[in-house]
Amino acid sequence: MSKLHSLRIAACVAALLATTGLTSQVNAADAKEDPIEEVMNAYHKAPKGTDPVCKKAVDGKATPEELKKLVAGYKKMAAAKPPKGDLASWKEKTGKLLTASQALQKGGADAAAKYKEAVNCKACHSVHKAD
Repeated sequence: MSKLHSLRIAACVAALLATTGLTSQVNAADAKEDPIEEVMNAYHKAPKGTDPVCKKAVDGKATPEELKKLVAGYKKMAAAKPPKGDLASWKEKTGKLLTASQALQKGGADAAAKYKEAVNCKACHSVHKAD
């Protein structure tokens, strides 16, 4: 076998391995994407010593950009299927969150109180969070 032929084979094998590795990474990323977890991590959790966006929203301290992203996140979450529990219950709870966050975004009267009621973590987690 010539040296050039060996180099071509090695290049083809390397390209195949690289493609396989990239495909595996993309598939792993797709499998990890969970809109519910994404929203919880982005808006309901925060590094120690800082308030999450949901708390800032209740306190009236969320920026217009944070509220815009919060509403978009809740839309995404409401469209997702819950890990467990009744779909009608999921739609009701996420619908309340979405409506309340939209009211916050618009600056509606009593919006913070309605959002605080809708963002009841235990009520949702007890019936919909995976074990």
